[in-house]
Amino acid sequence: MSISTISWVNGNVKIIDQTKLPLKLQYITCRDVKTLWKAIKVLSVRGAPALGVSAAFGVLLGIKTFKGNDRKRFVAHVLKTCDYIGTSRPTAVNLFNALDQMREVLVFCPDASVAELKKRLKSQAFAIYEEDRKVCRRMGDFGARLIKANNRIMTVCNAGALATADYGTALGVMYSSKKKKRKCKVYACETRPLLQGARLTTWELLRAKIDTTLICDNMAASLMGQGKIDAIFAGADRIARNGDTANKIGTYSLAVLARYHKVPFYIVAPRSTFDMGIESGKQIPIEQRSKEEVTSFGGRPTAPKNVKVYNPAFDVTGHKLITAIVTEEGIIRPPFKVNIKKKLL
Repeated sequence: MSISTISWVNGNVKIIDQTKLPLKLQYITCRDVKTLWKAIKVLSVRGAPALGVSAAFGVLLGIKTFKGNDRKRFVAHVLKTCDYIGTSRPTAVNLFNALDQMREVLVFCPDASVAELKKRLKSQAFAIYEEDRKVCRRMGDFGARLIKANNRIMTVCNAGALATADYGTALGVMYSSKKKKRKCKVYACETRPLLQGARLTTWELLRAKIDTTLICDNMAASLMGQGKIDAIFAGADRIARNGDTANKIGTYSLAVLARYHKVPFYIVAPRSTFDMGIESGKQIPIEQRSKEEVTSFGGRPTAPKNVKVYNPAFDVTGHKLITAIVTEEGIIRPPFKVNIKKKLL
């Protein structure tokens, strides 16, 4: 399924407000970088690839208001904008990779005028957007090779069209499988505390007419124990060069359960999600979010007001628990430290 999660329309960024799903398909028009920053922070737009595109488009929003032809002042303005966008969320490396690509425009065009730099920055932002659309399809096709007809698949959080500019990562595999006439049944974990699996993944899969069953997170082990799961597919927000992977909290639990029950566990992510500058998952920054996400839902209290809360948005799955990583360059299998380098560098 393809849906326009994020787009550039008349000089503004148009995004689906994912906090309103599944009850309402509503869009937000971000006319300035502060509005986009807030949309990223509150998860109106989310998913590592989509955050990369958002960051690139955010730079375009940031330079809209710049007046004059002073190159030095413009460069400083762009760098400040990039730094500001980078403060929105810390874990998804796609966001920072996209910002680095925008900064590189300034470096590679040392003699360009302000007007020329604006054109080149816009071209770079759209290149990031188009590349994400292409790699989603390629990942989907590679990953579909891992699915047999009538397989029962489990997934966590939302790694579909809502998390990218086009087709999705983990869910893209399921869309490609359906396109190839290999139907599968999907069990979607609700994904506490914000229920991205319940609210977003089920919404997507039902629209795509894929057989979908919603489960509470703590039901996953029971299903595996009954032999009802053939494979697990998850997305990623950052992957270290040894294959350690950060994804939505709860992913590590599924990987441990999968190993015990001998269920293959696959990560689906583009090249832009790999952080080759870090050795292992121990170096991945984990975002800590507000206690209210755990103590209430929809404005209704679900816990005592004064209770202490531990609320990391992500956990890290060690590479030894991962069966393979699906990328736009193909399927990478262990030993990851060797094969990631071979495939991506």
